[in-house]
Amino acid sequence: MTKYDYFVAGRWRNHLAIREVVEKLRTAGKTVYCFVENEYDANGIKFENNPEADAEAMIATTERREDWQTNPTFREVFETDMQAERDAAAFILVLPAGLSAHMELGIAYGLGKPCYAIGEIEKAETLYLMLSELYPDVESLIEAQVGVSA
Repeated sequence: MTKYDYFVAGRWRNHLAIREVVEKLRTAGKTVYCFVENEYDANGIKFENNPEADAEAMIATTERREDWQTNPTFREVFETDMQAERDAAAFILVLPAGLSAHMELGIAYGLGKPCYAIGEIEKAETLYLMLSELYPDVESLIEAQVGVSA
């Protein structure tokens, strides 16, 4: 069952651009899941849905964790994101994006979802052929996908 029109992925360090994409999609009437809106504060992991939050500090709560395989909050973050990806009709990668977002692109492609990217690809990779379309900006995506000017 489709719960979201789009699953939006990207790099935490690029969260302001990601938030802009989410806001513009919602303004165009679309439903969106995005990881930057989730909040967690348990088991040494803290994320907050705050555009002013220190992204580097939040990232530091998960990177290089020795307990990543057993930490229940780490598992919760994973399960929440994976369920939302299954529940979305399409996938959007906001570039530049990190390793996790690229892995999510592969998952979406494997699930048979249309996959789009917004931004510039830094270097050509054959696996970017998973993308149904590459848009220079969110306005171009909305015009092409929704049929309205953003």
